Amino acid sequence: MGRMIATLLHCMAMHLSESQKKFLRGLGHALKPLVTIGEAGLSESVLSEFESTIGHHKLVKIRVRVGDRDARDAIISKLCSETSATLVQRIGNVALLYRPNLNKKAEKRIRLPAQ
Repeated sequence: MGRMIATLLHCMAMHLSESQKKFLRGLGHALKPLVTIGEAGLSESVLSEFESTIGHHKLVKIRVRVGDRDARDAIISKLCSETSATLVQRIGNVALLYRPNLNKKAEKRIRLPAQ
């Protein structure tokens, strides 16, 4: 539990309230992982693919298939810090990440509930 809290604190590119996280978890429940990170880890090509994917979708599920929990948490943390994404939830090897895109039209943005 302590490692997950450390990962959450490191991935705080944007502060989300619990109600906002709950809202995003609800939206993310039906999503399938769009990016998979394998044993090779986080390469530049995977990072650029994630960057374009989160820029387009704003809310993305990723699957991190590495051996141990510490390596998985490190990859998720690095992904968050390098792309300014926010970790909404991590269950096992699947993480839900959010980054607003202010360049999109207002009607295409995810409208978060008030804090």
